[in-house]
Amino acid sequence: MIDLNHYFDPVCLDRPEAEPLKGAAAFSHGVAVNTGNAPIGDLDGFAVAIVGVPDDRSSANTGAAHAPDAIRKCLYSFSRLPGKMKVTDLGNLRPGSSFDDTLAGLRDVLIQLLDANVVPVVLGGTSALMPAIDRCLSSMKKSWSLVSVDSRLDFTAEKRPPDSLNWMNDLIYRSSSYLSHLSALGYQTYLTDQQVVNRFNRRHFDMMRIGEVRAAINETEPLFRDATAALFDLGAVRQSDAPGTWLPSANGFYGEEICLQARYAGLSDNLKILTIAEVNPTLDNRAQTSHLAAQMIWFFLEGFSQKQYEISYLGDQMNSRFTRYHVALSDLDSEAIFIKSNITERWWIEIRDSEGDPHFLACSYEDYLMANRDQVPGRWTRAMLRFSQ
Repeated sequence: MIDLNHYFDPVCLDRPEAEPLKGAAAFSHGVAVNTGNAPIGDLDGFAVAIVGVPDDRSSANTGAAHAPDAIRKCLYSFSRLPGKMKVTDLGNLRPGSSFDDTLAGLRDVLIQLLDANVVPVVLGGTSALMPAIDRCLSSMKKSWSLVSVDSRLDFTAEKRPPDSLNWMNDLIYRSSSYLSHLSALGYQTYLTDQQVVNRFNRRHFDMMRIGEVRAAINETEPLFRDATAALFDLGAVRQSDAPGTWLPSANGFYGEEICLQARYAGLSDNLKILTIAEVNPTLDNRAQTSHLAAQMIWFFLEGFSQKQYEISYLGDQMNSRFTRYHVALSDLDSEAIFIKSNITERWWIEIRDSEGDPHFLACSYEDYLMANRDQVPGRWTRAMLRFSQ
């Protein structure tokens, strides 16, 4: 057990010139903030912890270290969250003497938060922090899955230390990593090496280009529902909506679309860690990108406050909360079993592995309709291929 106060600098923000929301109406009213005078205490009862990481080493995105406080300043100008969910802001992680020391400190903090059943919201910094997330989750010796929302696939064929442009190499090929699945959402073909796409397809990862996501953004919800961790690189948002990024693109998600996906992450039964990365206040226009990142966090927390935990009940065939649908498919020897929640109207497919043990893959109503048209959903096919490996 570590003393978190030794790892963090307290939150210290200048009072804004205008405060449209004050007192009980303000975001800070429902948040326990590490201010120095009120240090980090017992985590019992807290659901979410905000963790700033002001370190932009191992990246060319110089200036991203200023993002945590820039995002906070915007977040604390918003309204309080609905419900009674308890949130704590731990402050900013003290950077280590080397970037590896920062990664080690972040890993230790994340492990302690997860042991206390607290979901960390990590404010980078850059996506070079992702190896710390992997080392935290892999320390539990259980398979975990990641959703990455980015305009690029941060993977290279070169062998070099992990940084913000090749952190996926470390997660996928590190022998002690327990990463089992990756969903890449919003990548743009003209910014992506097709050989990398082919490599990921051979591993049966879920890949959705920006156009595919925008055409059916609701199809991303099941991917977030099955994910253990989610990374949002603000480079996935079009430059007009998020100018404060190091590698901007004229195309990408609109602000509303990225906030909706952040809300999907909050609603997820499985999600343990959320990371917001690559915001650079030194490149921003009137804090526009910091405001968007703050809004993403607010929508994540709003979704989190309405979370419905249903996974543990899916195996109970007598539970009236669910309706089970059996669909015969000509390409399969056995029936496809779909499960619908009568409360949330979410869907799952039941998959059995080689040992006959059931697994429940999040899916959508469209997957069920495809099966009724005698078409095997691609989501299911990729999952079955992963199980067979």
